[in-house]
Amino acid sequence: MELQREIFYMPGATTVGLVCSDGVVLAAEKRVSYGYYVLSKAGKKVFKITDRIGAACAGMVADMQILVRHVGAYARLYEYEVGRPMPVRSAAKLMSNILFNQRLFPLLTQTIVGGIDDEGPVLYVLDPLGSIVPDKYAAVGSGAEIAVGVLEAEYKDGLPISDGRELALKAIRSAISRDAISGDGVDMLLITPEGTKEESIKF
Repeated sequence: MELQREIFYMPGATTVGLVCSDGVVLAAEKRVSYGYYVLSKAGKKVFKITDRIGAACAGMVADMQILVRHVGAYARLYEYEVGRPMPVRSAAKLMSNILFNQRLFPLLTQTIVGGIDDEGPVLYVLDPLGSIVPDKYAAVGSGAEIAVGVLEAEYKDGLPISDGRELALKAIRSAISRDAISGDGVDMLLITPEGTKEESIKF
């Protein structure tokens, strides 16, 4: 009896985040692909959680959406009960706990959480099991190796958010040019003390 081998396809993506002097930039390309099939050219992988916190993800779209929805609901409850906005670290830790609690049936998503609070602009990177790592810049997804090379070469401490936006765009463009399962434009979330601004750029 011949055994058929099933191939499990993990969706691709390129997602980056940067800490700037006056805010945080989160960006991700728009292609949703499963194996060799492009399911959508308008997938959203960058999410606003509160007016000062956002998340950008790479992985299964449903898992990204449910994770961000849960954290957003808890953030609103926190603000209602405590009377002040949830700190970015608390949102990242909450997301980490949700991911760890699901470790036997993991949510297949790599996540970058960023925002601005009393500590200033901060960024955290999470894996599917809930590991949480603070960083100044990060890239996750199938195009991460290419994107992080651009970030390593050009990122500097104290970068203004306008330059951070251009660097995030350059990193994702570089990844798209080499990673077949990333593409079709970029969604960006710019988080500053004044609030959040969303951008969508088509290629």
